Amino acid sequence: MSDDLDKLCEDIAGKASQRRIGVAESLSGGNIAARLSRAPSSGDWFSGGIIAYRPEVKHHLLQVPDGPVVCAAAAEAMVTSSARLLEADLVVAVTGEAGPQSQEDDPGTVWFGTFDGGEVTSSCRLFDGEPAEIVTATITFALTLLHERLQS
Repeated sequence: MSDDLDKLCEDIAGKASQRRIGVAESLSGGNIAARLSRAPSSGDWFSGGIIAYRPEVKHHLLQVPDGPVVCAAAAEAMVTSSARLLEADLVVAVTGEAGPQSQEDDPGTVWFGTFDGGEVTSSCRLFDGEPAEIVTATITFALTLLHERLQS
């Protein structure tokens, strides 16, 4: 799996030359940013990442509205605020439940937000497996979202 993610990040790097890319992460704990920062010429296109693990950080720093942090509104606020803070024009955000115990939603529930030149979208995915497998699936899907946005 690591080789596949490295290849995906290389492909992102090859298409990102005129973009500023950023990430906002919760359950993935900075792993998306770490992967992107190791991609070729990342200093030219990767603006950085914000890891907002605790709900208070999401609410205060990333302006997530009061209420649950595993939902569309949270993912959209995370991605919008991160685009502004990182001065990025393409951003992906992830917030969800890896488990094993649930706090707000069923383990495997992950919300993704994307910011692409001002357009904000969100989507939910349900991943099966142990917490580490859910985190890996989240990282893969987030990188795939970035890659798809760079294709269009």
